[in-house]
Amino acid sequence: MEAAQTPSAVKPRTPPPSVIRISDAAVKRIKDIVAKATKPVLGVRISVAAKGCSGFSYVVEYAETRAKFEDMVERDGATVFIDPKAVMYLLGSELDYAESKMESGFVFNNPNEKGRCGCGESFSV
Repeated sequence: MEAAQTPSAVKPRTPPPSVIRISDAAVKRIKDIVAKATKPVLGVRISVAAKGCSGFSYVVEYAETRAKFEDMVERDGATVFIDPKAVMYLLGSELDYAESKMESGFVFNNPNEKGRCGCGESFSV
């Protein structure tokens, strides 16, 4: 007769990696804009829209609630919700925030991108 496996013999399951990583600069910026929001928000939401000359554009907006099936990534008090339709475009990406004399904004370092338009507003996979 075979001995039954005890619960202590079962290894805990390792959680899957996050859809995206969030840089230190992005954490700081997310916390700043959430704190300054004119209405209560939980964090920011990332989605991908079909637009632009290369095919797709990243969309970052306030998230007042967590929508059904959304992934949630938290780091150091910053919360990012990811639209389920955008996951396949964002896997392995890093969300960063950059400032220069001419512009500032969230930057996506996405290994899935095959190309970008000249203005940098859209991408292709």
